Amino acid sequence: KSANPQWREQFDFHYFSDRKDMLDIEVWRKDNKKHEELLGTCQVDITALPTKQTNCLELPLEKHPGSLLMLVAVAPCTGVSISDLCVCPLGDPSERQQISQRYSIKNSFRDLKDVGFLQVKVLKAVDLLAADFAGKSDPFCVLELGNDSLQTHTVYKNLNPEWNKVFTFPIKDIHDVLEVTVFDEDGDKPPDFLGKVAIPLLSV
Repeated sequence: KSANPQWREQFDFHYFSDRKDMLDIEVWRKDNKKHEELLGTCQVDITALPTKQTNCLELPLEKHPGSLLMLVAVAPCTGVSISDLCVCPLGDPSERQQISQRYSIKNSFRDLKDVGFLQVKVLKAVDLLAADFAGKSDPFCVLELGNDSLQTHTVYKNLNPEWNKVFTFPIKDIHDVLEVTVFDEDGDKPPDFLGKVAIPLLSV
């Protein structure tokens, strides 16, 4: 019930500089659980922004009254990756040694925001729920840590999918929880939920 909402939320997106991507933003209003209305859209051309600084942007909403105030920073991203199991980033002994030095006790206060990183190997799922009429599912897996989100490819018509992917996340808060959710891809419709597990980082 506000015409001047303040969200104060931060989201990290993994942007690869060889792509000319636009950041698309939509503002919605919600009357109740069933009724939603689009209040406006705007775009940010990422390639036009200066790097390594925080840019304060006031973006007018297209075809609607109002504007959106955002802080956008484009900075080099370390630690985030998706790779196949055979080229696991921690599989190289020299890289492991570099990481050990980077997070050694003597370097603890060099960068307080760099807590560490988490590497997750998503191997397979077993005996998933059948979401399709044919008794199969088209499962994919989404990994979320804080506001970071990465996902596997979809394995079609399979209740025992094998993904064999390695995901690497930078850790910003040691109290975060890794959430791993399995969905069934359903064409143009929203995916169906097949199951979820939550792993607190402090339990690893």
